[in-house]
Amino acid sequence: MAQPDNKKFFENLTGAGKAIAVLTSGGDAQGMNAAVRAVVRMGIYVGAKVYFVHEGYQGMVDGGDNIKEANWESVSSMLQVGGTVIGSARCKDFRTHEGRLKAAHNLVKRGITNLCVIGGDGSLTGANLFREEWSGLLAELVQQDLIDEEAAQKYSALHIVGMVGSIDNDFCGTDMTIGTDSALHRIIEVVDAIMTTAQSHQRTFVLEVMGRHCGYLALVSALACGADWVLIPEMPPEDGWEEKMCQKLSAKRAGMKRLNIIIVAEGAIDRNNQPITSEHVKNLVVRCLGFDTRVTILGHVQRGGTPSAFDRILASRMGVEAVLALLETTANTPACVVSLCGNQSVRLPLMECVQMTQQVQKAMDEKKFEEAVRLRGRSFENNLRTYKLLAHRKPESELPQSNYNVAVLNVGAPAAGMNAAVRSAVRVGISEGHKMFAVSDGFEGFYKGQIKEVKWADVGGWTGQGGSLLGTKRTLPAKYIEKIAEQMRKYNINALLVIGGFEAYLGIMELLAARGIYEELCVPMVMVPATVSNNVPGSDLSIGADTALNAITDTCDRIKQSASGTKHRVFIIETMGGYCGYLASVGGLAAGADAAYIYEEPFDIRDLQSNVEHLTEKMKTSIQRGLILRNENSNENYTTDFIYQLYSEEGRGVFDCRKNVLGHMQQGGAPSPFDRNFGTKIAAKAMQWITKKLNESYRQGRVFANTEDSACLLGMRRRAMVFQPVVQLKDETDFVHRIPKEQWWLKLRPLMKILAKYKTSYDVSDSGQLEHVALNQPREFEATAAI
Repeated sequence: MAQPDNKKFFENLTGAGKAIAVLTSGGDAQGMNAAVRAVVRMGIYVGAKVYFVHEGYQGMVDGGDNIKEANWESVSSMLQVGGTVIGSARCKDFRTHEGRLKAAHNLVKRGITNLCVIGGDGSLTGANLFREEWSGLLAELVQQDLIDEEAAQKYSALHIVGMVGSIDNDFCGTDMTIGTDSALHRIIEVVDAIMTTAQSHQRTFVLEVMGRHCGYLALVSALACGADWVLIPEMPPEDGWEEKMCQKLSAKRAGMKRLNIIIVAEGAIDRNNQPITSEHVKNLVVRCLGFDTRVTILGHVQRGGTPSAFDRILASRMGVEAVLALLETTANTPACVVSLCGNQSVRLPLMECVQMTQQVQKAMDEKKFEEAVRLRGRSFENNLRTYKLLAHRKPESELPQSNYNVAVLNVGAPAAGMNAAVRSAVRVGISEGHKMFAVSDGFEGFYKGQIKEVKWADVGGWTGQGGSLLGTKRTLPAKYIEKIAEQMRKYNINALLVIGGFEAYLGIMELLAARGIYEELCVPMVMVPATVSNNVPGSDLSIGADTALNAITDTCDRIKQSASGTKHRVFIIETMGGYCGYLASVGGLAAGADAAYIYEEPFDIRDLQSNVEHLTEKMKTSIQRGLILRNENSNENYTTDFIYQLYSEEGRGVFDCRKNVLGHMQQGGAPSPFDRNFGTKIAAKAMQWITKKLNESYRQGRVFANTEDSACLLGMRRRAMVFQPVVQLKDETDFVHRIPKEQWWLKLRPLMKILAKYKTSYDVSDSGQLEHVALNQPREFEATAAI
């Protein structure tokens, strides 16, 4: 089948004759193994030789068995393993000229001139220095008769691509580093567990989290758990903070709250650059308030455990992108780092990123804290702004008086993170001076009048709750428009925030269509996508999808582990999603699936047969377990039972089969840190838009908004958060199958196939553009880091 001319495919790039070495350096981070796996398999796929460098730069200096050629099976079963299986070490020898000379000799002996370095800013700076010295090092090796002139000319250029592996998320130029999301999972698991015991005993807990000189982990975990106070190095508290903090904790207890959570970054400082320790905070609370206070230092727990779905996908994408970057590099190409901006992988000059990262520390040393926050990037700034907005309630006298009433409701199936979005919307609305009303049970509750005013304290503790505390139904409003208009008139509702899935999208359209008949509906309306299926047009991501992906990934890990030590076995797993194959495809990439059957990519019996033969061939080597995912509505005839029976029959004598339907477990559970954070920030953004629209549409004593742009969907598009009129999304929607006509994640499917050893085409149209750090900023609205 001919490929479209406007697309660029990596088949034009060949790694034949090239040798790539991959190493992990510095502190370990969950997801490093996924990155190593992707580099090895993509490198082999394009015809290059790939080498492991064990124990980081130390292994490169020592040589010998530390540098070994990798094969396809070398990286089997490592996707779900935390840390780094090839080892990591901080190396003093590599910091010396003699050490780098030894490393150069060890690489040239094996013909390696392409380095993929996974580590933090120190590791990447070392790699760049190595590259700059390379020609001089080769000249020295020739002088010492360790290599000949021919080898020096043949291996005259060293190419370097970096991936940032660090739980601290302290590297400028990328929204998320590999390992950060998994570290947040560990922190939130601990916080959720601590909250139950703290509530039982009416205790205050001071939690110290890692991050060195970066407060990202502390800030985002505070945002994700609704902490009462957070202390970070980039924005030290104002003088007199001790008294303000104690007043706040005391007010919370007086308001019948039984616990307090304070999160302290390990590098937290005051305005004089003096450290603020968790022990100091505890003593302060005990001395001033007499509260029963405990300290929990999370320590290396944050580095451990299995990587989250997000980190596996991020690392796999970055690993493949790193190999492509190495294939395209020339002698004049600067060392680059592969990073994430919004929902897109980008390449940035390594030293530009390192220099900006160093500027952050310089700004903090010089007490230019506003500058330090700005240099951390818009994502960090937005997190800080949102936390301040939600955690610190202004006195009634300082609130603007808008006299607007805003209603918030959940529509469609429940999704983890909905409650975080409602809490955020309510508190931002109150901060903007609005009266906030909660509607129970979606549009059904709306027409029945299940509407009540909600206050700041009513949504306390909602962030970590799964499901929908407001209640949600799939009922659409069309049949009840008159009653809904009546309720809007009765409660004088001036704006609507609808949080939900495809039904919410259809519901907004139906309300919009009825504006000509009912003036009550001529108010600003905004929809925030929240559905595990991730099938809403106008947004790359929906609240709840990340939690569902983690449920799928965790379950697949357990299912595969159940077959360890047994004969060859293949598991057929059915996922949710309606007709949308997002969960099956992206879950398949995160879990290391061999195939994922979806509606968007039609398949027939020949494809099934080909997959069985492919698995049979793999099982005859060293692979013991196979994993097949199937979206619930991928094909009405090729059901999960049919595929299970087909694989059982065709694999007879080579492997046996088991099937599992994951069902509603994908909708349940506490929301992941990503969904808590995403729901919180997107709902805050939506409420700010509502305030703006209310002020624009208020005239002659009332709100009247009937333009297309007064009914919008707030979605994430590539690098930015964008408000899109729902009317304009009609042409992008397949209403029969309730999916967008174009879906970004389909580009990830070839990635899954390549990593499962299939021959396929991979569109790299978005790759290959080396950008500059200054340009790496979303313009219109802030993008949250995304899969």
